[in-house]
Amino acid sequence: MGTSLVQKYNVAGPRYTSYPTVPYWDQATFNTQNWIQTCLNSFVESNSKEGICLYIHLPFCESLCTFCGCHKRITKRHEVESPYIEAVLKEWSLYCNLFPEKPIIKELHLGGGTPTFFSPEHLEHLIKSILDTADLAENFEFSFEGHPNNTTRIHLQTLYDLGFRRVSFGVQDYNPVIQKAIHREQAFHTVAKVTLWAKEIGYTSISHDLIFGLPFQKLEHVIDTIEKTKSLSPDRLAFYSYAHVPWLKGNGQRGYRDEDIPKDSEKRLLYEKGKELLLENGYFEIGMDHFALRNDSLFQSLDSGQLHRNFMGYSSSSTQLMIGLGVSSISDSWYSFAQNEKSIETYYQLLEQNQLPVVKGHLLDDEDLIIRRHILELMCTFKTDYSQSSKGFIDMDGILNDLSEMEKDQLIKIENQQLFVTRKGRPYVRNICMAFDLRLQRNKPTRQLFSMTI
Repeated sequence: MGTSLVQKYNVAGPRYTSYPTVPYWDQATFNTQNWIQTCLNSFVESNSKEGICLYIHLPFCESLCTFCGCHKRITKRHEVESPYIEAVLKEWSLYCNLFPEKPIIKELHLGGGTPTFFSPEHLEHLIKSILDTADLAENFEFSFEGHPNNTTRIHLQTLYDLGFRRVSFGVQDYNPVIQKAIHREQAFHTVAKVTLWAKEIGYTSISHDLIFGLPFQKLEHVIDTIEKTKSLSPDRLAFYSYAHVPWLKGNGQRGYRDEDIPKDSEKRLLYEKGKELLLENGYFEIGMDHFALRNDSLFQSLDSGQLHRNFMGYSSSSTQLMIGLGVSSISDSWYSFAQNEKSIETYYQLLEQNQLPVVKGHLLDDEDLIIRRHILELMCTFKTDYSQSSKGFIDMDGILNDLSEMEKDQLIKIENQQLFVTRKGRPYVRNICMAFDLRLQRNKPTRQLFSMTI
């Protein structure tokens, strides 16, 4: 990949787990009541056909990892576990009281923070209490994020017995200098231990998260990390770009210098070599930054055209309604988004008043829904058909004009009112989506809101 292309397209841009992106949500037209109405409309349309998705945010961590952009609370006080679990269950009960029938759960994901900060007993209480109030879809999928340093065999067995079959372990990089810089020190044998436990217990999809572009990271570090990863043969991998956003409060990224971080073509080389090694070892590229073996459901969903993307990233199935429980969680009814209060104390107060802890959101208009479909298709399939959009609400001629330079650079191909992302263009899919992002185009940010695309 030429250096000039990297320099040309390495700009700040969204990761497009949603459209519109959170900074462009229109607060003026949103309130909790219209969120509830769109939520109920979506529930009625989809519950009996496909079920719903639950995302549960468990925010506590014992230490701060400086690569992480998630909402978290750092503490070693485990007495916070029980009150938080009860609050999440109270929030779920408020939703259940709104639903006209018993919810059917298709997907459930525990994210964080560090879900395995919580004891197996508290996690069991959480999941059993939710399952007591819901039915399960025929092909349900439960997943959780595990920290290798505190995931025990009892965690894995308890959640497996509750129906979990997918687990994701955060690895990032195995080099001790890099681990110290990002405050995530964990030995290879620790990751190997929890991975082998999960395989022995019977998990059918084990994932490792790796990151390129970390402070002090060199090509030999990426090669070594992927060689070690290959020996454990996880079913799927996320190979993310490190997002350097030191202007965000509380992420600890001011603990190292900008010059310690690989940039532009140097950073891109880390990705290209990493991807080359993964492909050589039987992993298939799935959307942006994800790879999976042929046996994994993520590959099978790509193969069948069922791949989906939402606030949790790529998913092997989709539901129209996703309910986010816990502080900072985002819900999605397809017609609107709603985000929960980020302060744990305020979250508790709202629930004590029997109020859904929603503090902001966005109602999608007709234009948003069309653009959302295009961006979702580009992120999941690297192509989109705009034959109907030209007759609708958006100016496709203007969008295509903005894409003309990318067409000259052979990042995209346009024919028969369809846009295809070329193999050369796949690393730039975020940039391609930005041309469709009319809210971003009409209101360019005056300060940096997003990480760099490369």
